[in-house]
Amino acid sequence: MKITILGAGAWGTALALSLASKNEVVLWGRNPEMMQRMQTERSNQDYLPGFSLPPSIQASADFDLALRHVQDQGLLIIGTSVSGLRPTLQQCRPYGIKQIVWLCKGFEEGSQLLPHQVVREVLGEQVLAGALSGPSFAQEVARGLPCALTIASASAALCQQVVTALHGNAMRVYSSDDVVGVEVGGAVKNILAIATGIADGLGLGLNARAALMTRGLAEISRLSCALGGRNETLMGLTGVGDLILTCTGDLSRNRKVGLALAQGKSLATIVEELGHVAEGVRCAQAVKTLAASLAVEMPITDAVAGVLFDGVSAPQMIERLLARDAKQELH
Repeated sequence: MKITILGAGAWGTALALSLASKNEVVLWGRNPEMMQRMQTERSNQDYLPGFSLPPSIQASADFDLALRHVQDQGLLIIGTSVSGLRPTLQQCRPYGIKQIVWLCKGFEEGSQLLPHQVVREVLGEQVLAGALSGPSFAQEVARGLPCALTIASASAALCQQVVTALHGNAMRVYSSDDVVGVEVGGAVKNILAIATGIADGLGLGLNARAALMTRGLAEISRLSCALGGRNETLMGLTGVGDLILTCTGDLSRNRKVGLALAQGKSLATIVEELGHVAEGVRCAQAVKTLAASLAVEMPITDAVAGVLFDGVSAPQMIERLLARDAKQELH
């Protein structure tokens, strides 16, 4: 299969490596110098050093070449952040791409739209579209370690295309038609990873981490149901699976944000040290606003947004959560 990945960051590169054994892959990035180095040196030293690109991967900054590679029967995968999704889709629109998959997890700032809603706004209803999500650290995928993902789409044909392209060896790919549930799980777990990072950084113990993750899953469920998602989806890879990985894994950027906040570092300092913004930071305010408009109770999300944007300290966040009134667990 001919596949183009737009976005040569760590995850886009790792996915290209996973796809390369049985597909022709163009990996596109917007920095011409970086992409020329990748093509010449056969590695992505900027974002995923230490892994060799096989001959079946072509690294390029030529957008026209990348889109024409998949213009007829190929598969386009967008590996940008949520903030980069809309402008990238607008750039793709003249090419009449027939099927598209995205990797980003979050809500668009300002509009509070999920990625599939942004895709629909820009490209319309005719394009076969889906979200590829699940518990996946780029480093481990690049190393060929076992990983399981979910492709969510209203199109069974697109799901089968993605399964055909990716499934095999150490990679397992499951399919779902619950795009909302898959996307909400992937988005909100990043906010909860910041919360658990704060708790871990404050030395609150494993009991506190388990409580935050469990009550956080309840928040994901309430928001997902309010938006039309199904509860059972959140018991799968893109719900509890991704939540466990992101809240406990040392490679999690969002957890690192929480650990740094617990040390009293400012958000500006954390972003500078990370080199980029973790998606949970961008997502927190959008989810807080959306939940309020839907009358969905999300106290952990509210608390994280308070620390990120309203000057609340990490210890104050924990204190406020612990001071909440007792309630029935399931409501």
